[in-house]
Amino acid sequence: MGQRNLEQLDVTWSRRAPARALRELVLMGVLGPAMDFYTRRRVIGREHFRTLHGPVVFVANHSSHMDTPATLRALPPAWRRRTVVAAAADYFYRRRRLAYPVSLFFGTVPVARDGRGLEPETTAHLDRLIGEGWSLVMFAEGTRSRDGSVGRLRSGAAAIAAQHDLPLVPIHVSGTHQVMPVGRYWMRRRPGRPLPRRHPIEIRFGAPIRPDGGEHRTEVMERVRVFFEQAGAETTPPKRRRLAGTAAP
Repeated sequence: MGQRNLEQLDVTWSRRAPARALRELVLMGVLGPAMDFYTRRRVIGREHFRTLHGPVVFVANHSSHMDTPATLRALPPAWRRRTVVAAAADYFYRRRRLAYPVSLFFGTVPVARDGRGLEPETTAHLDRLIGEGWSLVMFAEGTRSRDGSVGRLRSGAAAIAAQHDLPLVPIHVSGTHQVMPVGRYWMRRRPGRPLPRRHPIEIRFGAPIRPDGGEHRTEVMERVRVFFEQAGAETTPPKRRRLAGTAAP
């Protein structure tokens, strides 16, 4: 999927002022209260925004369609209004009847995940948005976890942050898999007596990660993985590099 196709798929009107106002109304006034009916939310780490200046690249784990609205709700309002969410073009942008609502209500932009996602012709629209001051949310695994654990992290977020000399802000989202796992299209409460109970969820922001000059993007993503692990997640460590001088099998 080339840049021309991604440019055509991008729903640019969803970032205009009327669309942003409607998105804020729906997210905070309609979907937010609905989420609170099913969950007890806890947000940690918002103090990091006091000394943070946009744009930045947010990088989060992913185990539920609920992760996007949960993350956006947790952002300070000024940040939320200038943040877009990377969404798989092959899933969310195949049909306009899906692309239009997700772009409008969640501020998504199409990204390729076919192995060419970091080629210049597939990121030009992201480069332009970052240049205009928009922050970007990326889900590091590239897909939703099937069991709630954190899978192997891709390095696209670190690469884009490095290209634009931006800090990488890790976000760990927990509890959403129990509320709305893969295969469900609406939230659920957990069993309880006498009535079902709300699930606890947590959105934890980490301190900005600023890559060192010679740090490879996989090393940067290892720092993100460690943050997820310290937040309580079961993670997938990167494959160990073969020791120098060790013969290949």
